[in-house]
Formats: sequence, C-alpha cells, structure tokens
Amino acid sequence: MSARFLPLLIVCYFVAYLDRVNVSFAALTMKPDLGLSATAYGFGAGIFFLAYFLFEVPSNLLLVRYGARTWIARIMFSWGVLSGAMAFVSGETSFYVIRLLLGVAEAGFFPGIIFFLTLWFPAAYRARIIGYFMAAIPISTVVGAPASGLLLGLDGLLGLKGWQWLFIIEAVPAVILSVVVYFYLTDRPADATWLDVEERTWLVSRLDQEQKQRETRHNYGLMEALLNPKVLALGVVYFGVVATNYGLTFFLPQMVQEFGMSNFKIGLVSALPYFVGTVSIVLWGRRSDRKLERRFHLAFPLLVAAAATAAAAALDDPALKMIAFCIAGFGIFGSMPVFWTLPTAFLSGPAAAGGIAMINSIGNLAGFAAPYAMGWIRDTTGSYAGGLLSLAASGLIAMIIVLALGHDRALERVPNAIDSAG
Repeated sequence: MSARFLPLLIVCYFVAYLDRVNVSFAALTMKPDLGLSATAYGFGAGIFFLAYFLFEVPSNLLLVRYGARTWIARIMFSWGVLSGAMAFVSGETSFYVIRLLLGVAEAGFFPGIIFFLTLWFPAAYRARIIGYFMAAIPISTVVGAPASGLLLGLDGLLGLKGWQWLFIIEAVPAVILSVVVYFYLTDRPADATWLDVEERTWLVSRLDQEQKQRETRHNYGLMEALLNPKVLALGVVYFGVVATNYGLTFFLPQMVQEFGMSNFKIGLVSALPYFVGTVSIVLWGRRSDRKLERRFHLAFPLLVAAAATAAAAALDDPALKMIAFCIAGFGIFGSMPVFWTLPTAFLSGPAAAGGIAMINSIGNLAGFAAPYAMGWIRDTTGSYAGGLLSLAASGLIAMIIVLALGHDRALERVPNAIDSAG
C-alpha cells in the first residue's frame, strides 16, 4: 500500500516545496535585477504564508467534501501556473502579488496530504510514513539547490534572465503531476478495488477501531477542534519549527554567497544541511514509531535545532558555520514527522481535517514572520546573526511547550502495531 502512494506523494511534495522556496536561489540574481532590498525580499518571500494562513482551513474542508484526488489535483495545477508566472515579475508590487496568489493556490496541500495519510495508515505507522513523505522537503533542496544554481546559468537564453528560466522550468512538473494525481489517487480504503478483499477489510476495520477509540475519549466537533487549547498550543509549537526552517531556507544561499562562491557552488554547499535533514527525517521518525514514544522524540531535535542555530550566529569561520547549520538540519527535520503524529492522537474525521489545517496555518505564519525578520535585521544591522538568534529562540520556545504538554497522555498514547501496514 505504501509503495502505491508514497512515491507519488513524495514527488508531489518535492515539486511543491521546490516551487515554494526556489525564490531563495532566484534571489541571488533577481534581487539586483529588480532592485529589491533584503527587507522587500523577505516580505515577498513571506507574504506567501499570510495567504496560506487565511485559506488553509477552508481548503482542507473542501478536500473533505470533494475528496483528496480532485482537490489535490486542483491545488497542484493552480500553483504550477502561478509558480511559472513568477518569471514575469518586474518589481516589488508584482513580486508581492504573485507570491500572495501562490499562497492562495497552494493552501491546503500539505495538511490535506497529512489528513489523507491518516485515512490510510494506522497510528503506529504514522511517524515513519509522514517521515518518508516529508523527506521531500530536504531532498528538494539537496537536488534543487545545485539544479537551481545551474538554471541561473541560462541567463540570456531567448532573451530571458537565468532566474526567469528557473521559475518556468521548475513550474512544469506541478502541472503534469496534477493530471497524474487526479487519475491515480484513491480517496479512501473502502474504495481501493486494487487491494485484496482481506487486506481492505483488515485496514478499514483497524482504522475504524482507532477512530472509535479516539471518539470514546473525545468526540470533537469542527469548531471545538479549531478552538481546542491543545490544537492552538501545537500551532505555536509548529510556529517554532517553521520559523527555524524557513528562516534558514530563504536566506541560507545568501549567507553562503558571502563565502565568495559561484552560483553552482552556492547550491552545492547550501544543500548540505538538507542532506543531513533527509537522513534525520526518515530515521528519527522510524525510531519514534519503534519506541512508541513521541514527546522526547520531538523535544530533543527542537533543542538541537535551537542550539545549533544559535551557534551558527556566533561563528564566523565558513566551515564551522556550515557544520552548525548541518546539525540544525538534523534537529529541524527530525522534529517534523514526530510532530504530525500528535494532532491525530486525539482528532478524527472533519475535526482532524480542520485541526490539522489550523495547526499548519498558525505554524506557517512563521513562514512570513521569519523571512521578514531575517531581512529586516540584515538591513538594520548589516549581519544575519540577530536573525539567527531569533530563529533559535523560536525553536527553544517550541521545545518548552512540548515539555509542558507532556502531562497530556492523549498526546503520548501510541497504539501497538498488530500487523503490517503494507
């Protein structure tokens, strides 16, 4: 079963994340071409997430109504078109408008996939499955960073800048994949005619049993889930995770540029923390499932991310700074799959769809705040150190909240595996 869905979903998220953050590489030449300051760039990079915040919950509820297959295909087609349109921005205003519309188009994709996975995989397997899926984030940079550096070398081809070719070429896969998703995904296990009757019966029964167990403890309605203190607290935790991630993602190539490298080498060096992240996002999630434990497996990588990011702010030597960024990559990406097991420990059905979307939308506000703060601090102080320290503080606060939630057994209980998830 996982072999049927995961490769496609990983490729889709790889393309989605690359289209979301490829502006960080385009900025190496786009910023001087358009006359963008670091503050203006940070605001434009982050405004994507304001739209994402506003449209996240409605989009996920529409996914429940129309089905994952149809809605995810719609999301991918619209974001592919708008990502390509980034090639034609001409200044601050058009940069802001396209980034804003891109956020509207992509809203609901990630939480929609997380909700979709809860419909197919029992709780005891979710950290590893989510880890495999979210490995697309660091992989998109490991592969995309050098590729983006090469695409910048197309400068002048057919009268277009290298950064314009970057946006155009990297937008095409999303449009193609939207068609594949529409014809390939299956909304629910009950509709999976490609499964044996015995496998389908077992899976539907197991998932129904887990849902009844959750509803026996707490049967939340949609509004109850959206306003639930645990949901809001997890939103703040995810804000810290996202802040450390996007604060680095959108500015790491520019920090590496200060080492005095070519665009291609900048791409290679910038990929190193994400290579480490690819390993941690898979292995740490598997370890959490194997130990049937969540709190430590979330708090520890958050502490590592915060400490390493703070260390990077204090280091001037390029090699030592990159080592610190690589350690931060372990913490940032190791925390992600474990984090997303927590909402589904106490939410189900429409409440889960709404709650996951609410958590993701709150967290992704950091996608606006962190890049904007990094850019503003860089313009104000002439250094990235203050911005990196603010990212470290966000990660530390997230860890403290996780530890404070530790008394809630609903967030710790992991049903034992009783069979193979496929």
